[in-house]
Amino acid sequence: MLCFGGSGVPIVLLHGLMGRARTWWRVAEWLRPYGAVYGLDARGHGSAPRVGPWTTERFADDVADALRILDAGPAVLIGHSMGGLHAWATAARHPELVRAVVSEDFAPDQRGRTVETWRGYFESWPVPFESLGHVRAFFGDAGPYFADCVEEREDGYHLVADLEDLYVIAAEWGRRAYWSIVDGIGCPLLLVEGEHTAMPPGQQALVAARVPGAKHLVVPGSAHLPHDEAPETYRGAVEAFLSQVLNR
Repeated sequence: MLCFGGSGVPIVLLHGLMGRARTWWRVAEWLRPYGAVYGLDARGHGSAPRVGPWTTERFADDVADALRILDAGPAVLIGHSMGGLHAWATAARHPELVRAVVSEDFAPDQRGRTVETWRGYFESWPVPFESLGHVRAFFGDAGPYFADCVEEREDGYHLVADLEDLYVIAAEWGRRAYWSIVDGIGCPLLLVEGEHTAMPPGQQALVAARVPGAKHLVVPGSAHLPHDEAPETYRGAVEAFLSQVLNR
């Protein structure tokens, strides 16, 4: 568990596939006035163990275990993509540990999608990258995010997660729907969706409709990374949500 600072209500940041806790540092800087901000590396990512099972339930239980270790009361979970799913599942499986959830650009029913859709793209990347500048240039607008997803080794910069593990994790999303998890969420929920999301259309609005009191925002001009692609809009939405949830 990475501590970004702050005090009070625990706010735990959950990264997306192939990310790690440190990808959240830009968001963590403005979250500190709202609570004690932490980032968690999901298993198979960053400094977390590279061992399965790679199921959504196991990831959610890992989050719950971390919250119990913190022992600081119910937490606000903020997740991007895969991290959003893990936040939903933690709230549904361990409601006593979760005060509120912000999920960013994840849809609950992606059945029929396979990792083969992404495999060719991922394996076309020029790994190892020659420098952090090479990473930023290759990924364009998403370059700052991916620069936080790599580590330096003798021959250059590599992802901090193993692609074969990532394929197994993502394969579950193509086999099952998560509506039962959505229906188990009983805490305040904010869904932040990119205007040009890669997720199936309309589903994030449906999630908001199924969870009482949930809020849904589509961020103009952004794709899968609103918190990096439209940071001011994302920040405004999250701060307004936290002010309401935390009675600020």
